[in-house]
Amino acid sequence: MLEKILILKSYIKYKYLLKFKDRQKLEKYQNKRIMQHLRYVVGKSEFYKNLYKGYNLEELNKMPIINKQIMMDNFNELNTLGVNKEKAFELAISSEKSREFQEKLKGITVGLSSGTSGHRGLFLASDAEKSVWAGAMFAKMLPKGISSKYKIAFFMRADSNLYQSVKSKNIEFNFFDMMIKIDDYIDRLNEFMPDILIAPPQVLIKLSDLRTSGLLKVIPEKIISVAEVLEKTDEEKIKKAFKKEIIHQVYQCTEGFLAYTCECGTLHINEDIVKIEKEYIDKNRFIPIITDFTRKTQPIIRYRLNDILVDKQEKCMCGSVYMAIDKIEGREDDSFIFKNEDSDEFVTVYPDFIRRCILYASDITEYRVIQLAVNKIEIQINEVEKADESVKINIKNEFYKLSKMMNFELSQINFESIRVESGKKLRRVERKFKI
Repeated sequence: MLEKILILKSYIKYKYLLKFKDRQKLEKYQNKRIMQHLRYVVGKSEFYKNLYKGYNLEELNKMPIINKQIMMDNFNELNTLGVNKEKAFELAISSEKSREFQEKLKGITVGLSSGTSGHRGLFLASDAEKSVWAGAMFAKMLPKGISSKYKIAFFMRADSNLYQSVKSKNIEFNFFDMMIKIDDYIDRLNEFMPDILIAPPQVLIKLSDLRTSGLLKVIPEKIISVAEVLEKTDEEKIKKAFKKEIIHQVYQCTEGFLAYTCECGTLHINEDIVKIEKEYIDKNRFIPIITDFTRKTQPIIRYRLNDILVDKQEKCMCGSVYMAIDKIEGREDDSFIFKNEDSDEFVTVYPDFIRRCILYASDITEYRVIQLAVNKIEIQINEVEKADESVKINIKNEFYKLSKMMNFELSQINFESIRVESGKKLRRVERKFKI
């Protein structure tokens, strides 16, 4: 009963109470909440207490920046409830193997995150934090509000107490395990007939094919893409199959509920939950440094993500003062690195430029481009396109044009059949070597 009350309170707060007319009022609210949060955290977390020794808590932008490696190295001292990292990993891995995700550790929900990099991470959430998360998610993502009835189909690699916390009298929530073949779920999906479909792009693409073939009958009111970068070509394919003008996105990771798509189709940062500082890497692209002022069990303060976000240049028609993002371009360490043609310096090529080489060359929608070495890339496409010499020549020409334009060496381009490992995140552009 208490959980439902907390969810409702959170829903009302994020749906109706936190309305900001301008950036000044929003930032004033953020600063107040961050100060309250910092005072709590330094009193409960040994890691942050030591990290911030000698710093003025009112000067957030001068405090040390952390990342996933630092968080995991200091996990036991960073979390505020004394959760042991090894025991948390043990529980999370055991749950993954058994496909049972209800067990808790010291009353805390534990989630395992492999991320797109393959580096393991842990997610901790108390019951109260789960309720706040659920209320915020309802407020931002339900089309007709919390009083309406919904059937929600959720495709993920792992279920969680966190996701199950969104169940209620009006919400029927159905988890579909990504470790099981999509084809095996057709009958169950057709019988369930979800109003909201939540899944990573790789699943939505397969469901789009099933919908186009007529095997899948569902037409959800809302489709939400999660967990992976939603490529423009994939988005258009999903829109067409399900007859949707907008495919919504939720930008959520181990570090929190960061952004959502408004009804105008723009991705907005949840600045009523997190503060974002921008580390610009060029005029429009930046790495987000996040401070979540709602999470107490596993505090996330000045945490540098590994994602590249792109600023939206024009103001969103929805009128929100929250930061607008043009797109999530991909991971910072999936930017390709080549040798400069004329020097020993390196040239960084962002994922968007790699995608364009494929899209400019042909109508290919199923592809992966992997950089294996500083002068070598592998392009994975389907068997039919791989057998077409003209397709391969066009793709090669686009990459050679790019190398000439950006003045880098590219001596080897190999073609292979496309491979996507079941249960792993789809990365269309990936760098597999380190400088």
